[in-house]
Amino acid sequence: MKKPTSHIAALTFSAGIMASIAVAQAQSGPIEFLYSPFTDYAPFFVAQEMGMFERYGVDVSLAPKTGTAETIQLVASGNSEGGAATWGAGLFNSINMGATVTIVATMARMPESGRSPSPFMVSQQAWEDGIRSVEDLRGQRVGIPGPGGFGIYSVALALETGGLTVNDVEAVYLPPPATAAAFLNGSIQAGWSIEPFATRLEEEGLAQRLVEDHAYGVELGFIAFNTEFVEANEDAIVGLLAGYIEASRLLDGGGWDDPEVQGIIGEYTGMEPDLLNNIAYTVRPADGTINLDSVRAQEAFFHSMGALEYEGEIDISQVYRTDLLERANALVDSAQQ
Repeated sequence: MKKPTSHIAALTFSAGIMASIAVAQAQSGPIEFLYSPFTDYAPFFVAQEMGMFERYGVDVSLAPKTGTAETIQLVASGNSEGGAATWGAGLFNSINMGATVTIVATMARMPESGRSPSPFMVSQQAWEDGIRSVEDLRGQRVGIPGPGGFGIYSVALALETGGLTVNDVEAVYLPPPATAAAFLNGSIQAGWSIEPFATRLEEEGLAQRLVEDHAYGVELGFIAFNTEFVEANEDAIVGLLAGYIEASRLLDGGGWDDPEVQGIIGEYTGMEPDLLNNIAYTVRPADGTINLDSVRAQEAFFHSMGALEYEGEIDISQVYRTDLLERANALVDSAQQ
């Protein structure tokens, strides 16, 4: 893929060029990072194609994956160096059992206001049949991507706005791409969605946003690497995180609107520029830190669902390497002065 030569690329080059020698290239080959074709991963697409990883001394290979469970399994087993995944029961249980993964930064979180990138939606047919509020969904069929991840947590938060719980509806487990057909054939009345599927559902007249403010500020996902790989390649992980942070700051500073950046994101996600201009985006703090209070709230939810195999709170500090993130931020801050 051709690297863009826009003014943004030029600026990031001048900001990062002096930092490229600051990180030792300790890795023996490319770091494989697992991704899904969604805009949540946009900082990685941008960092790869605009040379940010390279400038911080790391060689990264982006590899597609199918889901959170696959990511944790591949990373923990050492079959892949790293990837991103959502918080969920499987991850909490894996940490409790001593999974060999090291969490290093946030991947994405819900914005604090505005259009939600993960709305709770009602089918157009159900709306026309009189379902106009969460309260109307008692006993109705609701689409949820699975029983142990962010999707069901988000649905629970949405239902809570109308005094309901997941036990008050009939859960139908299906992935976001299948929601359109389910809305169309009437097999579900409402359901969880995520961009770009949510905007496509609206544009095609298949659904409306019923609740949007239920998950404001909630942590969505995290970046993790195989623990043994991290211990042997700390400098390389710092360099990768620096590229990720620089790309995140570029995007949040207006980069989402740059046509060349949109071209990069479109190559990885298959989204057209018009769609990229209309969808809602997840966000990241400038320093990439994780909101642990939000993570604890999700852990408490999965405890209430009986999905966790331990009591109390997991010791997240045993797998969360904040020191690597601090080094990466210092590297980027120095380069951008």
